[in-house]
Amino acid sequence: MKNIWNELPKGFTVLAPMEGVTDVIFRQVVAKAGRPDLFFTEFTNVSSYASEKGRENALERLEVAATDCPIIAQIWGKNPEHFAELAGALEGLGFDGLDINMGCPDRHVNAAGGGAAMIRTPDLAVECYRQAKQATNLPVSIKTRLGYTYLDEFRTWLVTILKEQPVALTVHLRTRKEMSKVPAHYELIPEIAGIRKAFSPETRLVINGDIKDLKQVRELSEKCPQVDGWMIGRGVFENPYCFTEHMPSREELMGLLDYHLRLFDEKDAELRLKRARALGEGRDIEVRGLAFEPLKHYFKIYVSGFPGAAELRARMMECKNTEEVRRVLGCNL
Repeated sequence: MKNIWNELPKGFTVLAPMEGVTDVIFRQVVAKAGRPDLFFTEFTNVSSYASEKGRENALERLEVAATDCPIIAQIWGKNPEHFAELAGALEGLGFDGLDINMGCPDRHVNAAGGGAAMIRTPDLAVECYRQAKQATNLPVSIKTRLGYTYLDEFRTWLVTILKEQPVALTVHLRTRKEMSKVPAHYELIPEIAGIRKAFSPETRLVINGDIKDLKQVRELSEKCPQVDGWMIGRGVFENPYCFTEHMPSREELMGLLDYHLRLFDEKDAELRLKRARALGEGRDIEVRGLAFEPLKHYFKIYVSGFPGAAELRARMMECKNTEEVRRVLGCNL
């Protein structure tokens, strides 16, 4: 199979995988505003997919929209056999590659042995990578941090994973302990690039941390030509058009919010129908659709930076469904 990473232009852009954010709906919103060169999914737990009880939820997380391509599935866990099982299935789900999360700082993920906790279990991390790689024809990449507790951990940790020659390595320029409380360590890029060159020169290097928009990407690409790509995460909350040079008007943001709400309603109806069919006809049971509360996390993207925005957003946060949101917004949509 083709290696999508080798087809990306120098200085390519990536939307970071963010739990509860980069789902199939929001990726379509970003694509409409101005897509990156590459999408990532939110995280999928390999052990959830491996269990009968969790597989449906895992597959819902791995839904791909037509506007997503090219897209990488990001997976996490600590069981090598489960990595192999899910890696073997991804090829038939429309993905262009899979990425192993070895950097998520969430305490629940780390307590389960996944994400950044894998920095502390390098032998297990390597085995999980090898099992995934052996089970699929898709290119396998890794996303990680500089270290778990100490900054200088990257000098041994990155060597360990680069010796496995992943097709791409994304480095968030902070440790797990630092979370996002300190500025990203851009001063370490030359040394990181040197380690890549010494141990796996064919691996494409992606940098993540404090990158806000396309303008900054272009500036960084000039300063750091040894870096292949740049990943934007929280910057998308400041401007959903961050992968373009466009600064949206209030009207454009409201139009994008309307699009987001319509996509949510469509997916909600689709999911209710699917679950109703699974339950069987003739059963008087309320079928569960999409959870509405997580949708509120996105409101600040669209309703911010203008007089009365905070008050309007506060009223939106009190809503219980999209119909109520539309009533609150009134003529703003």
